[in-house]
Amino acid sequence: MTKNVGSIDRILRIVIGALLIIGALMGYGWWMWIGVVPLVTGLMGSCPLYSLFGMSTCPMKHD
Repeated sequence: MTKNVGSIDRILRIVIGALLIIGALMGYGWWMWIGVVPLVTGLMGSCPLYSLFGMSTCPMKHD
């Protein structure tokens, strides 16, 4: 997969995903397991939805 998630986006995804999973483990609601999605996409550096819509938050490459 092509990297399409920039550094700030990755950090936010990992932090938000981890916080949601911690909330799920603490019993705040089963729906908080959705945090797995941003955590995994942040760790991989690639988002399938970004690919689908042709988006990227990575910096532009200069030649």
